[in-house]
Amino acid sequence: MPSALPDGEPVPSDGSLPAHALDGLGARPFGFYVHVPYCATRCGYCDFNTYTATELRSSGTVASQETYADNLVAEIRLARTVLGDADLPVRTVFLGGGTPTLLPARDLVRMLAAIREEFGLAPGAEVTTEANPESVDPAYLAELREGGFNRISFGMQSARPQVLELLDRHHTPGRPEACVAEAREAGFEHVNLDLIYGTPGESDDDWRASLDAAIGAGPDHVSAYSLIVEDGTKLAARVKRGELPMIDDDVHADRYLIADEALGKAGFGWYEVSNWATSEAARCRHNELYWTGADWWGAGPGAHSHVGGVRWWNAKHPAAYAQALAEGRTPGQGREVLPAADRRVERILLELRLVEGCPLSLLAPAGLEAAHRALDDGLLDPAAFEAGRAVLTLRGRLLADGVVRDLVD
Repeated sequence: MPSALPDGEPVPSDGSLPAHALDGLGARPFGFYVHVPYCATRCGYCDFNTYTATELRSSGTVASQETYADNLVAEIRLARTVLGDADLPVRTVFLGGGTPTLLPARDLVRMLAAIREEFGLAPGAEVTTEANPESVDPAYLAELREGGFNRISFGMQSARPQVLELLDRHHTPGRPEACVAEAREAGFEHVNLDLIYGTPGESDDDWRASLDAAIGAGPDHVSAYSLIVEDGTKLAARVKRGELPMIDDDVHADRYLIADEALGKAGFGWYEVSNWATSEAARCRHNELYWTGADWWGAGPGAHSHVGGVRWWNAKHPAAYAQALAEGRTPGQGREVLPAADRRVERILLELRLVEGCPLSLLAPAGLEAAHRALDDGLLDPAAFEAGRAVLTLRGRLLADGVVRDLVD
């Protein structure tokens, strides 16, 4: 959940949506994202909307972890009011952060129960929480599983101590792998490990060791992201001062190729540029909901929502968020109605990153010409192109951002 919020038009105080946004509600997949903004410490590379206890000390109890579940339940009930009485079973729930598992397990279960009570869960609904390895134990995981969570995503990042130290990650090497075993023992059906590559000072061998450790732990999903040095972070300041080198694009490309080869040999297939799964059932269906333009309600400070072409975002700070709910107002801070042209561009941006690609019919004439050039350059799959879809090759995935820019023209 990025810390910066865009500009936009005001949200009505009751959170009501335009009538056109509610047309077809329930016919499109619907999910819930719940943002938990608390972290034990701030990682040097993180630009997300997160807060440590020290940073929130002046906000009093209104922004405390102890009362957070109450605020989330209030917004979930507001969502039911705003969306009316449409039959809207929730297909996916995702708790992200921050570190959701800094809260007691009973609070996470209570948030999920509120969603279930207000909307109902679709049969086979995917219910995920993110977790830091040091924030859970077997009893905690068992309570989550009993409460209805069936997927968990652990922030592993690296298996090398020096890389973890530079990233300000405080779990010990080996703990994420142990967490996978504990989650399986608790009955979790699906387990993801998040990895980061391209940390200054990381070698190819370091990266291979992290991949080997992640694969050996037995998850059915791995996400691997290149480290982005975000302005305003401690890491960016260290790079600017010359304390750390900036990793160039060629190194990132090499690390990506190493990851794709290792994961492919271990039975993982890519289904989004940065995500691999052992089967279609192991894919993150919540993220697929985002990537395919479905509807979702984002609850929590700074969370973004999208329903029927209307996108809105909540007040960023936990105190402002809680205050709005206490006063009976929506915490929504701004919104935008997406024109058809913008929605088409977003479809191309997102769907092109998927293994299924995007329909060539979405492309404007200039974009279609660019697609033919990308095909000739080996960036798009010929068989998929013949079938009317733009699907990235391995080389195309390395250059995905550039391909997208050309195709949206």
